[in-house]
Order: sequence, then structure tokens, then C-alpha cells
Amino acid sequence: MKTAIVTDSTAYLPEELRKEKNIHMIPLQVTFKNESFAEEENLHVDEFYKKAKEEFPKTSQPPLGEFVNLYTELAQEHDEIVSIHLSSGISGTFQGSQQANELVEEASVYSFDSEVSCYMQGFYALRAADMAKAGADAATIMDELQKMKKNMRSYFMVEDLKHLSRGGRLSNAQAIVGGMLQIKPLLHFENKMIVPFEKIRTRKKAMNRIAGMLQEDAASGAAIEAAIIHANRPEEAKKWREELEVLCPNVDFTISYFGPVIGTHLGEGSMGLGWVKK
Repeated sequence: MKTAIVTDSTAYLPEELRKEKNIHMIPLQVTFKNESFAEEENLHVDEFYKKAKEEFPKTSQPPLGEFVNLYTELAQEHDEIVSIHLSSGISGTFQGSQQANELVEEASVYSFDSEVSCYMQGFYALRAADMAKAGADAATIMDELQKMKKNMRSYFMVEDLKHLSRGGRLSNAQAIVGGMLQIKPLLHFENKMIVPFEKIRTRKKAMNRIAGMLQEDAASGAAIEAAIIHANRPEEAKKWREELEVLCPNVDFTISYFGPVIGTHLGEGSMGLGWVKK
């Protein structure tokens, strides 16, 4: 029995890594004025941040037909499909996957709500791909992904609250007050939604707070993989990685990015760190 692994573009897994691991991707959409782009396919992250300086874009989940087409194609050579998606609390993508399962009879689709996004979602897809390559069936993979949730942590901070407000992920009043007080709130996913974790006054203190929580988990000596995620701040991400590698020598770090869809809602300058036990 062969199991295919699918994720959506908000995992922000590099194309070469997806090919190596045989992970199939379905893109979300970003729209500037009347022009729509398939994230990670015909809109590069660098181009996005240039465009976003001039116009606030809109985002949308993949059309149902794209799910059906991909699953139907994969069903020709696979019996089961594990489809891993960003949190259902901020997007209807997971629900789209579930709907497509009802329309594709050739294979069984197991839709997984990561309850996060970005490279933390990618960690799920990578684990699933390794298991599928080793011959694991979909039920076994889904069990492992559920276990991973218990050891998954991620936090991020935004440079400007207006993006979360515009996208409906934060109330306008919260954004105005936060901006006046120059608060750099630490955010995280809770019950599938983006919510404040702590209110911190400076960017450096916010990043130090996240690093401290990683240190606490790493102190047990457990093998951990972590992702530093940035919104058009590659040099700052590299510097932070160098600092974190000294603090947490038993952690394997990857640098990733907030791509167009998530970057639309967080804004340029955002920085995050997520980790999971291996």
C-alpha cells in the first residue's frame, strides 16, 4: 500500500526538499488588485514583499477543484493520501481537503489539521514523508502526527500590528492600543487561532523570551529540531541562529520564512521560532 504526502504552500518547504522527500504541494492564492498568484509557484517571496509595500494584498484558500485534481492524480499510483494543512482556525484550506476527499473515490484521503503554519507545518510533512517512504500506512502516520502535537511549540512577534488588524486576525482596537504603547506582542497558536502569549515592549526582549523558552526545553538534553522564521529579515535570522546555536548546542536549526500568505497577515519584519522533539 503506497501513501502519498501532500501539504499546502504555507509550509514553505523549499522546492528541492519537497522533490527529495516526494511531498506534493497545493498552493494558496495571493491577490494584488485583480491579479492572483499561486503562492510558491508564480510569486516569489522577495517579489511579494516589494509588492506589499505598495498595496495590501488579499489571500484565499486553494479552489476545491485543485484539491480534487491533485488527489485524483495521486490516486493513480497511491492507495492513501495524507494531506497536511495550516490551522483550520485561520484558513478554510483544511476543510477544502476534507471536502475533496468526499469527491475522490479512487483513494482514501486523511486530512490533518496542523493547528499551526509555516515551517512548523513543514515538520509534520517531513516526518510524514519519511514514514511513507519507509512503508508506513496513513493511519500509522496520522497517529505519529498527533503525537508530535504534544511536543510542538512555536512563538512569533510582529513589527507592526496593523497587518493582523487588516486581515481580521486582531481587533482594530487592540492594534491601535498596541501601536501606541509600542508593544511587540509575542503571539502563538491556541485552539487553532493566533492569540497573544505575552506583551513585551522591545523586539530584542521578545526574541530573548522565545530563546529562553527553547533553552528550557533543550535543557532536558532531548534532540530537538527548530526553525527560525523571518519576514524579509534574512541577515537578522542568520545572526539569531548563530546566537541560538551557542545557547542550545543539541538543537538542529533551519532558517525559513513567512511567505506571501502568512506574510500578508503578519507583515514585514516579523520573526518567529518553533521547535519539536525528534
